[in-house]
Amino acid sequence: MMGFLIGAALAIALVLALLLRPFLHKTAGAQSSRRELNAAILREQLSKLEQDLADGTLGKEDYAQARAELQRRALEDTREKDATSTLRAPTKTIVGVSLLLPIAAGVLYLLIGNPASLAPRGAHQQMAKAQELERMVATLTRKLEKEPGNLKGWAMLAQSYKAMGRMAEAEKAFERAGSFIDNDAQMLATYAGVAAINNRGRLAGKPAMLIQKALKADPDNATALWLSGAADLEAGEYTQALRAWEGLAARLPSGSDDARKLQRAIQDVRARAALAAKAPAVAEAAAAGRDVSGTVELDPSLKDKAGPDDTVMVIARLPGTRMPVAAVRLRAAELPVKFVLNDSQSMNPQSPISAATEVEVEARISKTGLAKAEPGDLISAVQTVKVGAGGVLLQVTQVRP
Repeated sequence: MMGFLIGAALAIALVLALLLRPFLHKTAGAQSSRRELNAAILREQLSKLEQDLADGTLGKEDYAQARAELQRRALEDTREKDATSTLRAPTKTIVGVSLLLPIAAGVLYLLIGNPASLAPRGAHQQMAKAQELERMVATLTRKLEKEPGNLKGWAMLAQSYKAMGRMAEAEKAFERAGSFIDNDAQMLATYAGVAAINNRGRLAGKPAMLIQKALKADPDNATALWLSGAADLEAGEYTQALRAWEGLAARLPSGSDDARKLQRAIQDVRARAALAAKAPAVAEAAAAGRDVSGTVELDPSLKDKAGPDDTVMVIARLPGTRMPVAAVRLRAAELPVKFVLNDSQSMNPQSPISAATEVEVEARISKTGLAKAEPGDLISAVQTVKVGAGGVLLQVTQVRP
């Protein structure tokens, strides 16, 4: 597109240069050339008069009269040059043509050209593919209205809806596919993923049943193994989650991006399992008053800046440090909301909050939910409290610049 615009600009500049050339070049040069020609003619005529006078073919009175006439003509030529040399180029005409030509060219291209071709090639192709998919789906939908028993067609329609991001329609189409997908592990795993999305990301219930059905059809299916581990993690079954994901890791190419991402997920599960194993100790520490609890409130003047789905984070740090020792996430829709910071929210099992004497506590409301504070986050003042303190009030009263 940039190349087209540069080429068009150069073409318009060339045409303008050609059109405006007569106006841009002053007429002084032409007038000077004409004056020189007239002067040469007058000199020649004067020389002829002098020759006639010398030859005696012209009397002195006639010579004087003719010479005076030549001098008069020379004077008039000089005055005419002075007048014409003061003429100026027509500024309004130049400005009008300079503005009108590019505008006219642009309007003409919009009327008879192909503006869509200026879009980046990749975007143009993507748009064409999306339009083709829309046409295909519309055709297939009309066909299935006449052939509701075409299970394969419903399966194809479900996958098409998923590709288009129309998850609710995709789930209904998968349901209509019935027995056609009963033994297709990949199709069942895809169905489970769609059902989970429609279930607000939760895998419990129908998605979990579909995952188990997919694993029964093919125990080695990568998508089903991944979803199985995610479902177990959601249910707090860390051992089963590790079993599923470690089995999947053994099937992935070593060093691949998928393998690296899976290893990070496995490490996270192991850390959660370690925390879960310490749950009795955590409960004992909480019972002994080794936690920090209180309430987060939002100043009424900031209510319009916090949405119900924003994330409320309560963070505890050791005084003078930046790394949290414990943190808990809550929903802004629950404000004012109570919180408890104990060892179950510790960021490092080797440094639990129960081992500290005092901590700095603050609350932050974020639209992105990112751990790093961002401009626009709503924040409270930082309070230093003793570990074991209760009734701590964190009032969110500021907007982070």
